[in-house]
Amino acid sequence: MSARRGGGRRARARQPRGRSRVGEQFEAEVGPVAHGGHCVVRLPEPESRVVFVRHALPGERVVLEVTEGTDGDRFWRADAVEVLDASPDRVPAPCPVAGPGLCGGCDFQHVTLPAQRALKAAVVREQLVRLGRRDADDPLVSGLAVEAVPGDVDGLRWRTRQRYVALPDGRRGMRKHRSHDVVPVDDCLLEAHAPAAHTVHGVDFSVAADGFWQVHPGAPEVLVDAVLDLLAPRSGETALDLYAGVGLFARFLLGAVGRETRVVAVEGDAAGCDHARLNLSDHPRAVVAHGPVERVLRSSYDEPFDLVVLDPPREGAGKTVVEQVADRAPRAVAYVACDPAALGRDVATFASLGYRLTALRAFDLFPMTHHVECVALLEKTGSHLR
Repeated sequence: MSARRGGGRRARARQPRGRSRVGEQFEAEVGPVAHGGHCVVRLPEPESRVVFVRHALPGERVVLEVTEGTDGDRFWRADAVEVLDASPDRVPAPCPVAGPGLCGGCDFQHVTLPAQRALKAAVVREQLVRLGRRDADDPLVSGLAVEAVPGDVDGLRWRTRQRYVALPDGRRGMRKHRSHDVVPVDDCLLEAHAPAAHTVHGVDFSVAADGFWQVHPGAPEVLVDAVLDLLAPRSGETALDLYAGVGLFARFLLGAVGRETRVVAVEGDAAGCDHARLNLSDHPRAVVAHGPVERVLRSSYDEPFDLVVLDPPREGAGKTVVEQVADRAPRAVAYVACDPAALGRDVATFASLGYRLTALRAFDLFPMTHHVECVALLEKTGSHLR
């Protein structure tokens, strides 16, 4: 798991494009869910505008209030401030600071857990069709379900690492959505009661105090099991673990392919590499390479590899890295994705290079938020087999 995961993005300051519409309210029917934790509303004339609305559910009739937008913008952003016709999937938010104008940490506290997972599955499917160029009728796409992960409490108490903003009065808070404004938060209901345990299937991992480790307590074992199950490593196979973090996947790949088989872990964070070397120190053929993945692969390890694990940051691996992976002709690639749009783009690039998406799983590692983790298997098609 890489130390280079992308963080939340803040709104960029931009020049107004005409009269501001912030604060204006409209009654509207809510359309489908979209990537990013909001739903799509299409306002009729005279506005004729697409609006991305938070705190709503598909099929509801709501009063929305514009939070960002001017006459010259192609789309607006808004909050649903009143629900006129509620979805059966709507529930009261368990957190008192979850809602319009309040803490921006959660997207779906107003939604039942099964419906949250259905919304996330719909987003992954849409991104694979639109960006990944997959057929919507493909069973891998149409049949996708987001799986629950053990370790949370009804979708709460799963964040083993949490960041707050210190307030002048000594209290702590969290920022509003797309804002620097802070809402006081006495108790974030997502925060776990215990710190992360860096033990996976009985193996203890060395991790820096501020280094990357999945924040959901059930995530490391679930992801390791999914990657190994999809790759089905064989004794003697060589493997590349890219964006390797502290060597989680490399450690279990070594156990699967054998101690005398070469496994190379590549990580851009120097501290992550130091911990990976500790975690892989008892394996004679383990190699840890420090540097950006694209740069390392450009100059090193250009021999064929049988297996590749990709666990890139939020922006995905990108065209160059995907091409470098395909150039090493692995029989199978396990792609661990924290952003479905990035996954879709990279799946399309793999397809152009002779690698077909043959299996896909999705996990609810971030309940109450729009985030979802996927593990995809890409395998070389027959015409490209070496």
